[in-house]
Amino acid sequence: MNLLSVFTKPSNIKAHIEDYEGTNKIRSRLTKLFTVSSERPALILCIGTDRSTGDSLGPLVGTQLINYELPKLNVIGTLKDPVHATNLAENILFIEKTFVNPMIIAIDACLGRLDSVGYITLANGPLKPGTGVHKVLPAVGEAHLTGTVNISGFMEYIVLQNTRLGLVWQMAETISRMIAVSYFQSRMLEQST
Repeated sequence: MNLLSVFTKPSNIKAHIEDYEGTNKIRSRLTKLFTVSSERPALILCIGTDRSTGDSLGPLVGTQLINYELPKLNVIGTLKDPVHATNLAENILFIEKTFVNPMIIAIDACLGRLDSVGYITLANGPLKPGTGVHKVLPAVGEAHLTGTVNISGFMEYIVLQNTRLGLVWQMAETISRMIAVSYFQSRMLEQST
């Protein structure tokens, strides 16, 4: 099985954070991703900043993943050392110099329609960070997870600043738990073969 075969139709999976069945589908797809790329370094790149409530999803996920202490799971982007617009290119260069052919899953907050707020999406292909606030930043990742933290369409920076921390925190807990369980399950599968 190769990485592309993990993303058969539909290539994106979307679930609300309170949808147990939907988040299990995302977790199952993540397990497959980790399993098919088990020979490569696994890297979770968490993008965002703690200076904006809505944009803190990535660093919150990164911090929570670090606390799980998963062996050989590399995490870049935490509350202590966030990866954001001004240092993203520098961090991508660091990854290229440090890791040989890593399997990167990028994580970021996004804005969307009102009925999408609270949803997590797992998609194949690189993440294009900054598009919600009209920034052009380097795309990164073989797959990406995004969490829709608020609505888009008008004054995006202010919307991100005024996003409820409770929602972002709940999304970060859900995403980090999904990744941790998926990674652990993939390693158990690897050891059993």
